[in-house]
Formats: sequence, structure tokens, C-alpha cells
Amino acid sequence: MTSVPPDYIRQIEDPGCQQLVGYRTEVDQRDGSCRVMLDLMPHHLNRNGVLHGGIVAMLLDVVCGNTASAFFDSVEHPPLVTVSLNTSYVAATHGGRVAATAQAMGGGRSIAYVNGELRAEDGGLLATAAGVFKRIRAL
Repeated sequence: MTSVPPDYIRQIEDPGCQQLVGYRTEVDQRDGSCRVMLDLMPHHLNRNGVLHGGIVAMLLDVVCGNTASAFFDSVEHPPLVTVSLNTSYVAATHGGRVAATAQAMGGGRSIAYVNGELRAEDGGLLATAAGVFKRIRAL
């Protein structure tokens, strides 16, 4: 049975990459916090049977980007681009669910600084990221 999230949780349904990879994105409109979850499948793993580093970086980019967008406006969720994303790989995983979270560290009218982390289902730290995001006009 799938539970319905509270109405202050915004589920983001983006076409393209999100649909292809299968992650889920939730933004808490009360405080702008974001969580990205992925149930690992064989196509998410590299040839060594562990979560592919590119997918790790993508999940961290998504969670940090959405957190930066909420930093600017948690209701309107303005568009932005990633200026930089520095990722550190800490540990590997090969199955279960992973979850990424992030926290805005500061910024101004058009730039946000965000730190994120990716954790395994057991809470173990898999990777961290520090990113800079720039607010843009809608395309």
C-alpha cells in the first residue's frame, strides 16, 4: 500500500532523467528540505556490481539543486543551473535503497551554496557533495 505524503510535501515529477533512472524527489515546503530516493536495480550498478559513481553524482546534483531552488523560493521552486558540484565518494553499495539529502549553507539573490550527502538504507554514508547553484530566468 502506497502512502500519500502530507500536502506540505511536494513531489517533483520531471520528465527525462528522473523517469529514465527512477529516483523520487520530495521537497518539504515548510523548510525547503529535499530528499531524493532511489531503489537500486541492476541497471544502476557498474561492472563491479556497485552503485555507479555517475548515478551517485546525479542524485547529489538533484538533491542539492532542488535544495538550492527551495532556498530561493520553496513554493515557486525557480529554475537554476549547477555552477559546480564537488563530489567525494566514501563507500560503495550494491543494493537496497539510497537516499540523498542536502542543506543550503548560504547565498544571495542568484547564488546558493549547498552541501549534500548520500546514505545507504542502513544509514551508512556513501558520498558527500558541495555545490554552487545559480538562479536563472525560466527557459
